[in-house]
Amino acid sequence: MMVRSRTIGSITADILIWSVVILLTMSCLIPLLNMVAISFSDNAAASANLVGILPVNLTFESYRKLLSDTQFWHSFFISVERVMLGLFVNMSLTVLAAYPLSKSSKKFKSQKIYMNIFIFAMLFSGGLIPTFMVVNKLHLLNTIWSLILPGAVPIGNVILLMNAFRGVPKSLEEAAEIDGATQWDILFKIYLSIVKPTLAAIVLFTIVGHWNDYFSALVYISKTTNYPLQTYIQQLNVDITKVTDTEKMKQLAKISNRTLNSAKIVVSTVPLLLIYPFMQKYFVSGIIVGSVKE
Repeated sequence: MMVRSRTIGSITADILIWSVVILLTMSCLIPLLNMVAISFSDNAAASANLVGILPVNLTFESYRKLLSDTQFWHSFFISVERVMLGLFVNMSLTVLAAYPLSKSSKKFKSQKIYMNIFIFAMLFSGGLIPTFMVVNKLHLLNTIWSLILPGAVPIGNVILLMNAFRGVPKSLEEAAEIDGATQWDILFKIYLSIVKPTLAAIVLFTIVGHWNDYFSALVYISKTTNYPLQTYIQQLNVDITKVTDTEKMKQLAKISNRTLNSAKIVVSTVPLLLIYPFMQKYFVSGIIVGSVKE
């Protein structure tokens, strides 16, 4: 009877857990499906709130408007360029900052000084106006570097990677030093190979941060032709009353603000949805390893 009651209790617990998981999953999935359905629905259905998780009066007008715009593709490739350059700069500087900070004060005498500087900079930002003045003085306005260099050293990622480095057994480093390995050899051949999950998590943070950021371009870029994708999409709202061309007015009339905004979100999230499945297995383990100081 005791074994049977434990079995029933275990099954009940499993059912309860899976029910909660399914409910949480649906609470995240249903709004996404609704957004996709709205983007494929026509003006009348979307305006009347008749769209659920399936499109009503299927139409591709919103996507035709977005994808037929050459500026859309130009902004798309600007975002791709930003992500690639930003990822290289952020990861390079994060690794080069985290590695010496992970050493003890005996090996790196100024470790505490630099660590205090990093903590102070993380807690007390210089602010938007001083940052803009610096970017302006360096003649970086209206360039891709104005979107990358102000956030070139994400201190939170540095601390995360620093703690991961501190979890590497010191015996491996000592053995490598006895064999004549340099600090560069130890960093690239030992440390980076061990903390791959944390590196993958930081790579994901960096990609998402650069891809989703639209505000930086509004501040540092005045030419709309140089806008990255998110900033361009944010500026896509069309005022139909200002359109004089009758044919174009009919075309725009088919697109409600709601369907167009849904199409914006769908298009902008597709690249991230393609990346997440490959990085997910490293995400949790990377965060755990990098967040605990041993």
